[in-house]
Amino acid sequence: MVSQSYARLMTLEEFIIQGQNNFKGATGELSQLLRDIALAAKIISHEVNKAGITNILGLDGSTNVQGEMVKRLDLFSNEQMISALSRSGNVCLIVSEENDKPVRTKSSSGKYVVAMDPLDGSSNIDVNVSIGTIFSVFSRKSNIADEPDESDALQVGTDQIAAGFVLYGSSTTLVYTTGRGVSVFTLDPGLGEFFLSEPTVRMPVFGPTFSFNEGHIRSCSDAVKNYVSWCKNPDKVTGKPQQCRYIGSMVSDVYRTLLNGGIFMYPETDKLPDGKLRLLYECYPMAFIVEQAGGIAIDKNKRRIMEVPLSEIHQRSSVYMGSSRNVTKLMEFME
Repeated sequence: MVSQSYARLMTLEEFIIQGQNNFKGATGELSQLLRDIALAAKIISHEVNKAGITNILGLDGSTNVQGEMVKRLDLFSNEQMISALSRSGNVCLIVSEENDKPVRTKSSSGKYVVAMDPLDGSSNIDVNVSIGTIFSVFSRKSNIADEPDESDALQVGTDQIAAGFVLYGSSTTLVYTTGRGVSVFTLDPGLGEFFLSEPTVRMPVFGPTFSFNEGHIRSCSDAVKNYVSWCKNPDKVTGKPQQCRYIGSMVSDVYRTLLNGGIFMYPETDKLPDGKLRLLYECYPMAFIVEQAGGIAIDKNKRRIMEVPLSEIHQRSSVYMGSSRNVTKLMEFME
């Protein structure tokens, strides 16, 4: 028997159906795609929660297209996401951080292209710090009668029809948007069901924290150095300086910023003049979510992240995103 507390909660399934009914002529493919992502998230969450006893921790011994060491859980997450996205026939092409080239599914007539980072923050896996999955959904550009190719994935952030991330931490949280605000769901591991925990997230206009790896500050631009210095001075209103809060996992840092306000920064450096994070499957989806929650997301040239042109699937970018007042203040230093 379902308790009264659960009876008052809406499941992800119910929320998806309700949202589908708001779109005239909706045929259900996008709804099924989101269900498939949720299924993969449950499997990954289950494996993450018992990673220490199933020999899935540690390095795989290979490197990905980014030149980064691959961990076993990276590969497991990638396989689960690709498998889930391929099962219903709605996705024709998948771009992953772990794959050099786009992965064609058996459904060449699928309507959608999905770009993803299957396990963001994997450097934190072995020390039990929150990690996550990031995804971005596009409608394919080519005719469904043709074979999909890389050009179908080379779209800009404003072309996204859905985006989200899953955070595997003290609880497993699914955050996503279809351009009608940002909703948050929390997984009940006992029931195996995501329940709506926050129907509409609105980011505070200003937040008292900045999320940034200060270890790289010497190789950052003067604008970033001066902004961080400004953050450390007492605020005129509160009389307190802002606090640095940095986890080193984009999903964790952005989620905290989304709820509490502030700014997340992963700037360009002398070593990485274009930035480090990938535009297609990290910056675009997170920028979509931040904007839908009332925030701002820009690159080093003050361009709106969602409008930064994409020329190759693993293209990197600098990124600054968060509360409107925090980001606007940074832009003053960029002048």
